[in-house]
Amino acid sequence: MAVSLARQNIHKCILMELKNKKYGLLKNEIMLGYSNLKMVFLIAFLVFFHINLKAGGFIRINQLGYLPKSIKVAVFLSDQKLDILAFKVVNSASSEVVFEGKPQLSDATGWGMQTAYRLNFSQVELPGTYFIELGEEKSPAFRIDYDVFDGTADFVLNYIRQQRCGFNPYLNDSCHTHDGVIVDHPTKTGEKIDVTGGWHDASDYLQYSTTSINSVFQMMFAYQSFKGIFTDKFDKNGKAGSNEVPDILDEIRWGLDWMLKMNPAPGEMYNQIADDRDHVGFRLPNKDEADYGFGEYRPVYLVTGNPQGLAQYKNESTGVSSIAGKFASAFALGSELFKEIDLEQAELLKQKALKAWDFALSDIGFCQTACNVSPYFYEERNYVDDLELAAASLFNLTGDKSYLKEASKWGKDEAISPWIRTDTARHYESYPFINLGHYFLIKENMPEFADFYRQGLDLLYLRGKDDPFLNGLPYLWCSNNFVVAALTQAELYEKTTGDTSFSEMKAALRDWLFGCNPWGTAMICAMPGVVDSPLTPHSSYTVLLKEPTYGGLVDGPVYNSTYQSLIGITLTEEDEYAPFNKGKAVYHDDVGDYSTNEPTLDGTASLTYILAALQSEGKRQAAEKSSFKKDDLGAIIRVRPNEKSIYLTFTADSFFEGGEHVLNVLDENNIKASFFFTGNFLRNKNFESIIKRIISEGHYVGAHSDSHLLYAPWENRDSTLVTETEFVEDLQNNFRELERFGVSQEKASFFMPAYEWYNRDIVEWSEEMGLRVIGLTPGTGTNADYTTPDMSNYRSSDELFSHLKNFEQGNDLNGTILLIHPGTSAERQDKFYLKLNDVIHYFTDKGYAFQSFFINPEPAH
Repeated sequence: MAVSLARQNIHKCILMELKNKKYGLLKNEIMLGYSNLKMVFLIAFLVFFHINLKAGGFIRINQLGYLPKSIKVAVFLSDQKLDILAFKVVNSASSEVVFEGKPQLSDATGWGMQTAYRLNFSQVELPGTYFIELGEEKSPAFRIDYDVFDGTADFVLNYIRQQRCGFNPYLNDSCHTHDGVIVDHPTKTGEKIDVTGGWHDASDYLQYSTTSINSVFQMMFAYQSFKGIFTDKFDKNGKAGSNEVPDILDEIRWGLDWMLKMNPAPGEMYNQIADDRDHVGFRLPNKDEADYGFGEYRPVYLVTGNPQGLAQYKNESTGVSSIAGKFASAFALGSELFKEIDLEQAELLKQKALKAWDFALSDIGFCQTACNVSPYFYEERNYVDDLELAAASLFNLTGDKSYLKEASKWGKDEAISPWIRTDTARHYESYPFINLGHYFLIKENMPEFADFYRQGLDLLYLRGKDDPFLNGLPYLWCSNNFVVAALTQAELYEKTTGDTSFSEMKAALRDWLFGCNPWGTAMICAMPGVVDSPLTPHSSYTVLLKEPTYGGLVDGPVYNSTYQSLIGITLTEEDEYAPFNKGKAVYHDDVGDYSTNEPTLDGTASLTYILAALQSEGKRQAAEKSSFKKDDLGAIIRVRPNEKSIYLTFTADSFFEGGEHVLNVLDENNIKASFFFTGNFLRNKNFESIIKRIISEGHYVGAHSDSHLLYAPWENRDSTLVTETEFVEDLQNNFRELERFGVSQEKASFFMPAYEWYNRDIVEWSEEMGLRVIGLTPGTGTNADYTTPDMSNYRSSDELFSHLKNFEQGNDLNGTILLIHPGTSAERQDKFYLKLNDVIHYFTDKGYAFQSFFINPEPAH
């Protein structure tokens, strides 16, 4: 459509420099005649508005693009009654139709339209640039590739840096250096306190512990989960230039340092800086002239646990648990992260976490933000999720199982996040919007918490299953925060359970953020790689500097009825999205709309996890495509399956009588193989010399469990017999033994589980440790060389060799992981390892090469 094309051209002009800067921005790097460009868009809108009304319809897509192996669904909307039988996916470069599909009819009425279809083209996996064609309508071009999300998690940090209080790198100036004056304290009211730092909450300059601490935790969770994703292009002050610390960790430390100031002593916490007297119009933070009656100082509110407010209006606080719980969880996770970086800081954070937990239990209840000149405040009314997360974080930090018990108790009190359960909430009434405590308990083998996640996702799915965008979330203020929360919950549920029931809804929520929504706009300001994203957010930076707030997640659409009831909203331009604002929710990219187009700190911080997860998944798919074939549980079962190579693999725990023979055969044939040893084996003095020989001769040596643990029952692989803590401790012990022989985890990132038996939990826990799980190639059969004549599954060595030959004829052995035991019990006298030379010569003659796992050094994803 003409309007879309006009906006697309403007967007390209404003973002053209981003291509060379790879998402790292500083003030004045992009100054492209912003006001003039917006005027061009307005003229285009007025001239071509009638074309939109006559158009057949609109195709909404994820404008950023899709990973090859992902669900891909576009949405078609029209204000006409249309009957459409087919759509096409066309390669932009060749004009070749690569896919034809049948549209799925959906309910358009909720969006004020006559027709809606979902267009599923998930079968298109080949990387390239495409567009969708439906009748006379064409979508914007989009990419399918492994790197479409690369750099996005770093990009949103631009907004968080821009929000810094104290020294602001975006302005290259400092603000609020006199914060602040204590208020509402029984003995310290009127005293000065140094709480300069942290971030401004949104497009005003209030600072809330509630949202700031959640932002810190969200970024720490993202970094802990995907450390290899985040880059280093800025220093600790947010200025351009590397300091050998990932930029997200610089922001995390900035936030934690401020938190320490806001909690100067046990039982003394401060909840916010400034209040709604801040709302005195647009101005830059270094020129803030809001008057609180303290000169240059701003008020700093003590956490009292009581209704609070210095004037007519007061909040409805009932206790301290919600805010103290947030302090405790963030301090605890921060201590974990800093163990390897700054031991002194880690210990300080640990002690702060423990004291904050005690304080959280001292006055059970919720703590809300304070107001002054209006009855508006953040109305958080739940606290059990904060206590659950705090206790779970303290368990992870200390290993003290009493905290795990506490976490479980509180978590069961709020199985489903209240906003999901009720489909509504007052402003920030149910906060944080995602309950991460459940995730930590799922990881401790508490499946009922996975079921809690599932119940919430079921509710969201049922409410949105008839919507063309599968969006069943409430369009409350900050609706995009709910989208990110639901998307994160779906991601964590699928990750921990392997249940893909909500995959299509998860993909729809993902795509909503990148343009597959009624308005056809991404929801992240000035997002590179999309044709439409917010360019005029409700922000002083936009009004005074004529610049978007790069990387900020805007509030998002609100119910039409809510929008109509709001006071003080005056659009500054013609509504370019007017044709799409006739349904249940409205959105405006207009500086005058504070309800839908204001970026928020916590919303943006919450994006870092999901964007890092998407980038990580892209890297995983790319590595898998080129290097690995995996089974349904995620373990590698073939390596470089396009190459004619066999990976000879040997495991040992207590038997190794054939070790010398195996090594001699390998040496005679100039072959390197892979050996996986338990800690039991490595501690056995009888094997010490042969272990050293294996390593000195250049064979791969990796972990096989320290105590040769059985991770899952033979009869029920879905169950897990160990907790994550037990698994990690066992594997760490295994590596301690390997390190005695000079084998570090970095040199041995491939891990073969004991008994070659594992499930999805084991694979995921291994990946979190930076390890790849190796499983033998199904069907090869040589792993049965341990069987003895008294077993029903006994196979002689001749039978095993014959079976392997037949398997190769029907399947090939490209990339096969071929397992042979170099030691078996005395009851088996027919040793298959004695046929190793025959195996090597037979398959070498057929053109196969033999490899070890020293190939493919890229890290696990």
